[in-house]
Amino acid sequence: MNTPATPAAIDQRGRPLRDLRISVTDRCNFRCVYCMPKTVFGRDYPFLPRSDMLSYEEIVRLARLFADQGVQKIRLTGGEPLLRKDVERLVEQLAAIPGLELTLTTNGSLLAARARGLRDAGLHRVTVSLDALDEAIFKRMNDADYPVARVLEGIAAADAAGLKPVKVNMVVKRGTNDSEILPLARHFRGTGHILRFIEYMDAGSTNAWRSEEVLPAADVIRRIDAELPLEPIDPNYPGEVAERWRYRDGSGEIGVIASVTQAFCSGCTRARLSTDGKVYTCLFATSGHDLRQLLRQGASDERIAAVIAGIWRDRDDRYSELRGAGISPTATVKKIEMSYIGG
Repeated sequence: MNTPATPAAIDQRGRPLRDLRISVTDRCNFRCVYCMPKTVFGRDYPFLPRSDMLSYEEIVRLARLFADQGVQKIRLTGGEPLLRKDVERLVEQLAAIPGLELTLTTNGSLLAARARGLRDAGLHRVTVSLDALDEAIFKRMNDADYPVARVLEGIAAADAAGLKPVKVNMVVKRGTNDSEILPLARHFRGTGHILRFIEYMDAGSTNAWRSEEVLPAADVIRRIDAELPLEPIDPNYPGEVAERWRYRDGSGEIGVIASVTQAFCSGCTRARLSTDGKVYTCLFATSGHDLRQLLRQGASDERIAAVIAGIWRDRDDRYSELRGAGISPTATVKKIEMSYIGG
């Protein structure tokens, strides 16, 4: 992995900077109810002017500087990153940075035709969002006219291209798609893909989040274990957000991401770079730090690197821990939308 040119930045709670999520576009062809609803307060969902978006050259420059600060893994996200023109060119440039693990999160609708090119460009893995196998429930969750089969074709193409193990993420919303937990577990068991169940989170300010719609990860495990016995397994690495379980018969593993009921702030090593070049140090942040302005004003690499290090050293985020303690640190403040900084 990376050997940072300078000592890795450590935040106020002793957490190193290790992961960077880069949102390459705020646009998406889905309108998932938990991320990008079609309308916001009666208006169409707002998108950034294209001139505000970082260019590929700007993204690569910042990625190199983050790698120098200790980042070992970059995930491209959005919005839907495959909507960004020639994203394979960006992948190729990022893959040239030594020691990085390079992954991408997608809704899978465009993946079947792009998987081979992404792998050839240097991408290591993909994570595909899939919230249901049932067509009606799938559409209720993503509010778009795409068949489940297209996403499944994308997953198969990624596997065939060598982008594996493919991780499949299901956001679980109680009363909407929790009936799909077992069908998805049955479908992906034995395939080599890793299915992960994510608690419905209060990210952003537009998804009308209600705590009663959260199905705790522990309940997800109980439902699956009752039919397909499970046992816990150790994390792959320190700070891994997914709690790992495997089927006792050896037919694969699943994961649960319990950011609402079992906060993992203490091990979070992740920064996020938004589509318009702001750094956010928490998914639930209310404001970011503008690096695009520094780039376009001609700041040196040394100056930008110092700013990145300072942002991380000052970091004290622990939103989910506070929420779990009954404290709402941003209750009256608008949080940044997930579509701008990636989930």
